[in-house]
Parts: sequence; C-alpha cells; structure tokens
Amino acid sequence: MNNRYGKWTLLLICGSVLAWLSPALHADDVRVMSFNIRYGTADDGENHWDQRREFLIDTIREFEPDLLGTQETLGFQKDYIAEQMSELESFGVGRDHGDDEGEMTATFYGRDRFEQIDGGHFWLSETPDVPGSISWDSSLTRMVSWLKLQDLQSEDEAELFFFNTHFDHRGEQARLESAKLLRRMIDEIAGNSAVIVTGDFNAGEGSDPYRTMFVDDSYRVRLRDTFRELHPDRGPEEGTFSGFAAENPTGDRIDWIGCSEHWTIEEAGINRTSREGHTPSDHWPVEAVLRIN
Repeated sequence: MNNRYGKWTLLLICGSVLAWLSPALHADDVRVMSFNIRYGTADDGENHWDQRREFLIDTIREFEPDLLGTQETLGFQKDYIAEQMSELESFGVGRDHGDDEGEMTATFYGRDRFEQIDGGHFWLSETPDVPGSISWDSSLTRMVSWLKLQDLQSEDEAELFFFNTHFDHRGEQARLESAKLLRRMIDEIAGNSAVIVTGDFNAGEGSDPYRTMFVDDSYRVRLRDTFRELHPDRGPEEGTFSGFAAENPTGDRIDWIGCSEHWTIEEAGINRTSREGHTPSDHWPVEAVLRIN
C-alpha cells in the first residue's frame, strides 16, 4: 500500500467522523518540500552528515514530496538522496563552475509523476549566464536551478516551472538584487505557466527581498507565500533555522515556498521533526501541498 494514502484509508475505515482531520487527498495534488540540508563536509561534530543522513532521508520520505528543492547540497549528498529515494530524479550543478563540484541548489522531482521538458541554471549576479559569477556585496557565489516539467498525472498533462535557490547569507544588497533578478527570470522563463519556487532566502518576512518576491506587483507572475496564505496570523515560533537545536523554533522564517495564482494552497507548514533533541539539518524543512486550479 502506498504510504501517502494508507493512513487516510485507515481513517475512512474507522468512520467518516474522522474525515475532518485532513482535507481529502487528491491524486493530482503536488507535494512540495524545501530543505537546506547543510553541506556535508561541515565540521558539525555529532551533527555531521554521516550521523544524520539516514534521519534526513526518513524526514523527506515521511512527507513523500513530488518536488524537492534542496540547498547547500554537495554532489555526494545529491547522489545519496537520489540513491535512497529512487522514485526521485535529481537535477543540479555546482555553483562555482557549473559542474559536479561545489554546493548546488539541487532539485528533485518524481520520475513517475513528471517528465522533464527543459531545465537550466542561472547565477545571482549581474552576469547570470556566467557560471561562478558574483556581484553586489555577495559573500559567496549564489545560483538558481529551474525545471520545466510536464505533469503526467494531470488530466491535461499540464506544464509547470519549478525554481529553487539559495540567497546570500551576508550581502543585504545581494539578497535584494537576487530577488529582483529571480522575479525577472521567472517572468522570462515561465511566462504565463504555473510556477513553484523553493529556497533558503536568508531574509525574514517583511524584508525587502520578501516584499520583492511576494508583494511587488510589477512583475507578470504574481507569487504567493504559501505558509502565510494559510496561516495569516504571524506567530512567535515560525523560525526555520534551528542550528541543530530542536527547542529553537524562534527567529525569522527564512525558508519559503512560493507559488503562482495557478494553484490552490491545500496545506503549508514547517516540519519540526526531531529525535532525542536532534534535527535532520540546521534548518527545518518547509512543506506545501498544492492543487492546480
């Protein structure tokens, strides 16, 4: 039995009175996860990649994403996720040279759900077509990976565009310019098609990059913050950077899933999975379930 539907089948058997516990699941729902997995060579002691990689896979598998955007992903981490989750196809290149070396904004998509029609990468700089390029006050090379996918499960085999990114953690101007560039490129690449965006934006809600992504209406494609649309009242424990501390839900919500108006947002949340005080990464993964209009 497919895990995604098994638990809800059990609820139906027990009685319709329990149906209110979750919206009805639809086969054409798109399950989206954004996850900064922390680069695998970091000197993290007991939180080193080798100590937490199975936990991280369990966390991803529990949600069963159709689309997964990762950040800080090294080549061997991308390969490990692809090996452990053979139902997902991987796509990504290193940010420094556009090859297999260095950190990636690696993306994954369900191989039975989607067919890749097109895809590419651009760098968050004044020369976005130049691999490894860096501009403004950015401290590191930053990039975007994108995919054009055909949804084989939808009735009309709809097309969608999936963008995944990681903004600079230090450069304030770089984050703002990166947001502007990303919005322009979404307009240019996706046109009027359905869009989903994932990423670690290293900026909080209400910041200039956030407003550029979700408030500025000067772009063709209007993006919505999936989490805030479903949770309109801002709370004190919405932080998405954990620093590997399970008891640390405060701070800014810097990891976002955005979508165009083509989608109905069925679910959105922050995954607080932990085991004995440990977390699968130093960021909490964020999740959304979307349904095409």
